[in-house]
Amino acid sequence: MHHHRILFDKYHPGYFGKVGMRYFHRLRNKFHCPIVNVDKLWSMVPQDTKEKASADNVPIVDVSQFGYFKVLGKGMVPPSHPMVVKAKLISKTAEKKIKEAGGAVLLTA
Repeated sequence: MHHHRILFDKYHPGYFGKVGMRYFHRLRNKFHCPIVNVDKLWSMVPQDTKEKASADNVPIVDVSQFGYFKVLGKGMVPPSHPMVVKAKLISKTAEKKIKEAGGAVLLTA
């Protein structure tokens, strides 16, 4: 019976009914946290700001304005494009990649 159950759970999830822990009165809004990766940050900078960007004039990207709250570290930040990133949550790898490119990270509440 044990192997039968494993295979049924694998190929027919939900067949055996309720399993696992229950979460009473789960409010989905608490867990809403859209993500964006590091490689998409430069595309959020407006075109006129990109043209004015230099070593002295670094653009500030507030990801919450675009509907994202968490920055993850997939991809690369080109060293020629340093920026300041404002976000509610930033992963360690994303923070490391942004700082290596010459940028900075600001956490917001």
